[in-house]
Amino acid sequence: MIAIIDYDAGNIKSVEKAFQFLGKEAVITRDPKTILKADRVVLPGVGNFGDAMGNLEKYGLVPVIGEVVEQKIPFLGICVGMQLLFEGSEESPGVKGLGLLRGSCRRFEDKPGMKVPQIGWNSIFPMNGGDLFKEIPSGSYVYFVHSYHVVVENLNAVKAVSEYSTIFHASVQKGNIYATQFHPEKSGDVGLSILRNFLKI
Repeated sequence: MIAIIDYDAGNIKSVEKAFQFLGKEAVITRDPKTILKADRVVLPGVGNFGDAMGNLEKYGLVPVIGEVVEQKIPFLGICVGMQLLFEGSEESPGVKGLGLLRGSCRRFEDKPGMKVPQIGWNSIFPMNGGDLFKEIPSGSYVYFVHSYHVVVENLNAVKAVSEYSTIFHASVQKGNIYATQFHPEKSGDVGLSILRNFLKI
């Protein structure tokens, strides 16, 4: 069973539907017992870093996420769910992230002809042997919606990069923590293959 953490973030239902399409039971929940019984846990999300972190705290989910990581349950952060794993974001100065990974989020620089946020399809380039990217060709297109990108401190944890205004870190993996800045649930066959790889971990 996949536990999809419910903290009032956007885009949760489409994650549930993607796993169901792959034949896996998925439950949207904020119940700690249900989350800790799951085979895998997903933290999806679209929205503001500070609001998202505030909701995790409001619903008492921060300690539960810590336990998931401690118990080595495979854990996947998507979009804002990836950003929250780090220490903070320029989007919400003074708001601490979960701090499970070292690094912080920066806003894309405004450049001529490039709109912020990045909304749409873009190529990813897997690197460092990430488990999520087995059989995924370099240059595959996935779907992004974001104004901020993570600058990861430990470059060995970076498993894919992309380019928009700058080359940025699009996916990370450390221990049982996996994360993508893009939305695999909205990325067609490539995205489903990435989620399928997560189910094989």
